[in-house]
Amino acid sequence: MKLFYISNSRIPTEKAHGIQIMKMCEAFTRAGIDLHLILPNRKNHIKDDPFDYYKIKNKFKITYLSNIDLVGKIPRFGFWLQSFTFAWSVKKYLAKNNDEAVVYSRDILPLFYILKNKKLKLFYEIHNWSNKLSFFHKKVFAKTKFSAISNGLKKELLDYGIEDKNILISPDGVDLEEFVINISREECRQKLKIDSNKKIVLYTGHLYRWKGVYEVLPAAALTPEVDFYFIGGTNYDINKFDAKIKDLNLSNVHVLGHKPYDQMPYYMKAADILLLPNSKQFKISRLYTSPMKLFEYMASNTPIVASDLPSIREILNEQNSILVDTDDKNIFSENIKKLINNVALANSLAEQAKKDVQKYSWQARVKNILNFINNVS
Repeated sequence: MKLFYISNSRIPTEKAHGIQIMKMCEAFTRAGIDLHLILPNRKNHIKDDPFDYYKIKNKFKITYLSNIDLVGKIPRFGFWLQSFTFAWSVKKYLAKNNDEAVVYSRDILPLFYILKNKKLKLFYEIHNWSNKLSFFHKKVFAKTKFSAISNGLKKELLDYGIEDKNILISPDGVDLEEFVINISREECRQKLKIDSNKKIVLYTGHLYRWKGVYEVLPAAALTPEVDFYFIGGTNYDINKFDAKIKDLNLSNVHVLGHKPYDQMPYYMKAADILLLPNSKQFKISRLYTSPMKLFEYMASNTPIVASDLPSIREILNEQNSILVDTDDKNIFSENIKKLINNVALANSLAEQAKKDVQKYSWQARVKNILNFINNVS
């Protein structure tokens, strides 16, 4: 099978979707697929080779297509100009393809431009939902099949009128091999130069409001005996988050910024508790998301405290985590203390999470997607 994986993304990127794209392409390649990743040729401050950056062993073909990259220079218009010109380049590039092939895309515009290409079988991996679907979405939705990362997204598609047989629920995944670490928590802290004899609570990922990171700060104020570490975020969001920490005068909160991808398993193992504090105030958080860090947390064998939301309950439960209303600072803080003071419970939850995550490898995800591609009419 020839498969074109299309993503209008800057690769490598410090953002989580870059991990998913490269790991999925590697898993497709391992499954024997003739995989071809198509990306825009954009300016990138990360100069590393993508295969080295993401520790990819099974390499595949990557083609960077031309586009007008004014993202960040002209607000909003620059994004649309870049998106449309990349989609047009995809159309021209795939027109040269002489074989029947599958197109698997995270973006709607490239699919729109190739709708009339009869040699291509189209699949759209959907990550979010809007009640105001664009003209392009409506046209593509009529002719594509869907890989939805959550049950919440599948429900939206069904309510829209998409047939159940054309939708696969496909949560995100994890590279399980990366979390086989044969050193102790203390040795991880030494390796990372974390100078702390205190208990450590860790959050990894972006610092967006819907991620719930601001709800962690009041809980941190109630738990001064614990150090809270945050890894990730853009410079803009880090500065904004730092300002809030200073306003609250929190000496036990540490923002480390972006860290190399291959260090993340060590940071997770160095922690005593991992946080997934998604806010219930945002629909994407409550219903649609399938956070990659959730699966990484589970694979790290470190106990998890997470928001009790439908999107999170698709994967977590009371046997493999503590689920709480993270918008309630008292309950949030109390459950962090509960895990710290109950080592047996912490170990039990972490061990169950590690068992449960085994079915969420990238290889397992690709196997399900390929079965869907081969069986859907």
